[in-house]
Amino acid sequence: MNGSEKSLRRLIDKWLAPTPAIPVRVTRFTGMQSNQRRYVCVEAARPAGSLAIFFFRHDDGSWCVFPPATVRPAMRAERHAA
Repeated sequence: MNGSEKSLRRLIDKWLAPTPAIPVRVTRFTGMQSNQRRYVCVEAARPAGSLAIFFFRHDDGSWCVFPPATVRPAMRAERHAA
């Protein structure tokens, strides 16, 4: 899968299918601080009501509808020759 298939624009088109009659708008987003996970909330006004989806930026630069995995501390044991 190439990078354009995980671009934010492509995901918005896929999930919200904006049109001139049903535009989308960004309602929330995070800043550019290095310790913050980046996300964007995009909303579309539909006849049945508003639809909002959060898109999360992953470490490889792609955008997804699920957040990236949290890096957790890990321990490991190694054998040493006696």
